[in-house]
Amino acid sequence: MSNTSDSEDQTPIDTSDPAIVARYEPYLRMLAKVQMRRALQAKIGESDIVQQTMLQAVQAIDQFRGTGDAEFRGWLRQILARHLCHLDRDFRRDKRDVRREQSMQQQLAKSSMRLEGLLAGDGPTPSQNVALGENVVRIALAIEQLPEAQREAIRLHYIEGMKLSEVAAALDKSSGAIAGLLHRGMKTLREQLGEA
Repeated sequence: MSNTSDSEDQTPIDTSDPAIVARYEPYLRMLAKVQMRRALQAKIGESDIVQQTMLQAVQAIDQFRGTGDAEFRGWLRQILARHLCHLDRDFRRDKRDVRREQSMQQQLAKSSMRLEGLLAGDGPTPSQNVALGENVVRIALAIEQLPEAQREAIRLHYIEGMKLSEVAAALDKSSGAIAGLLHRGMKTLREQLGEA
């Protein structure tokens, strides 16, 4: 299955080597961290979820029917969403809820689009948007390398879409402190990714 709701990025992807899945680990880890319920986070780490998702993707790579990078990311998001829903159901002992699975896929797609657009900033050109779509894995990896406070502020505000005041409450800091963390984090990301 494929998902082309990402950017128009159709960079060809070679799935003849299943190791290609490992390239998307930072991207999957970021999405897993955003979407995991708090109760689930206490029982299992996002690294475990990502490893299981990657294993399932490698085992099913011959079922991928798309051709582009954006379609591959969409396919990986579907596997991640199913895995998160199954874990949630298992821990809560609920029956399978197809609506929850579809909702999870939609939430992951939104988070992915926010991640792709994170550095777009002030009126990017179409070619800059494509470049951002192609480098979504690099962006996720760069976010992981930020100091923890900056990483969490960026994740909550830009990836999860929380308001500044909500991020401040979640991190038990003032709105001014959060604004500073966001400013420094974004400046570092732009420098790391050559977007200064």
